[in-house]
Amino acid sequence: MARESIHQPFEIVEIRTDSCPLATHGHNFFELVYIVEGTGRQTINNNQFRYSKGHLFLVTPEDVHLLEVEEETHFFFLRFNRIYLQNQEAALLYTQEWTRRMEFILAHASHRPGCIVSYAPDKQLIPAIVAGLIQEQAGRPLYHNEVVRQLVNTLITVVARNIAMKLPAQLGDHTATPVLDIIGYIQENIYSPPALRAAVIARHFHISQSYLGRYFKKHTNENLQDYITNYKLKLVETRLKHSDLRINEIAAELSFTDESHLTRLFRKHRGMNPSAFRRQFMPD
Repeated sequence: MARESIHQPFEIVEIRTDSCPLATHGHNFFELVYIVEGTGRQTINNNQFRYSKGHLFLVTPEDVHLLEVEEETHFFFLRFNRIYLQNQEAALLYTQEWTRRMEFILAHASHRPGCIVSYAPDKQLIPAIVAGLIQEQAGRPLYHNEVVRQLVNTLITVVARNIAMKLPAQLGDHTATPVLDIIGYIQENIYSPPALRAAVIARHFHISQSYLGRYFKKHTNENLQDYITNYKLKLVETRLKHSDLRINEIAAELSFTDESHLTRLFRKHRGMNPSAFRRQFMPD
């Protein structure tokens, strides 16, 4: 599988095409894909969904994706890496906390297929920012670099806001950063059950197991095990809605004991079995 790289902190690319711009591939940077015009399908990590004008996708360095064009499409790509975020801190444009929070939000945007814009006002703001970047790239007027940098920062921040709205409600601006670290560890290791044992997590963060449970509950208002279970079930929901994977395949991928175990847990927490949940999203 091809893997792309960029050799600068960020780059902007525009493509108008009536065919697939790239085969299935991965890369070592974040990529925002905005649909200026056109229709087609985007596949990320085996989850497929249709795109149309105004849709915005975020592809992270851990994702594998493919674009399939149906109607001639005008793509706008903003590609950036962690060095870019760190450079904003070095330039005193943002604080270390901003950089760390931005990296966390963007890195944990995986498994959220479809258009990432959910905040209604941003559905008007984002096209304006993209149009501004396209205009700056075309004309390169006075202070071009400074304006582009500000617009890029604004677009990334707006994207992060929409992603943050989908993270647990307790992760507000004043949530203790170590809790974000624990949640980040859980999400990074969600496919490895041994790494999610309370004793292992506590050892990783050099705290006692009993303190871990109390601390996590205090700062998230949710038990540690409940959070892990709910996060896994959200991943199950994503696969049920956006993939053709069989339920036993989903169970295997997410390390459930078997399909029955997944079905029992899903019914307990969602009030229906996985097949019934999937049928709700099937076209009539």
